[in-house]
Amino acid sequence: MTFEEQIQQLEHCVEAFAGSIALLDERLMLTKVTNWTARDIVAHLIGWNRYIVRGGGQILLSELPFYDVDPGPDYSNVNAALVREYADTDRSALLQSLNASARELTSFLRALDPGAWDRDFGVRHKGETLTVKSTVDDPIADYRHHRAQLEEFRSRAGVQDAPPPGRGDGA
Repeated sequence: MTFEEQIQQLEHCVEAFAGSIALLDERLMLTKVTNWTARDIVAHLIGWNRYIVRGGGQILLSELPFYDVDPGPDYSNVNAALVREYADTDRSALLQSLNASARELTSFLRALDPGAWDRDFGVRHKGETLTVKSTVDDPIADYRHHRAQLEEFRSRAGVQDAPPPGRGDGA
């Protein structure tokens, strides 16, 4: 997959996830989907978009991203901090923050020298080589995973209608 294709895939995943969130009313936003509410999931993704910008910059400097220093089991320490940091409960405000943070991430990625995309800068974590490309694989998988959780949750809650295309921002 090319540099631009991966960025477009990320953009598509963000848009699809935002569309699923846009279907939830305020009550459902605060209802547990799994261990998290839908609001918590959005907060987590807002934070990770911004963390990947910062962590990607650290990888380019041959440094371990700050979030890999003491992440806790399954990044529980990092995720708990993000859920606290992005504590808004208004769906529209959360979607605006999600879309803004995703634009920050894709702008950062598009500004990179394409040669830096999958270059090995010598950064290792748990035996794995970290590159900007490998770091971007994570949110793509996260958006897909959480969207599937939301779709299941919406099905159980009886939420059926889809918003018009491009309206995942709650506008």
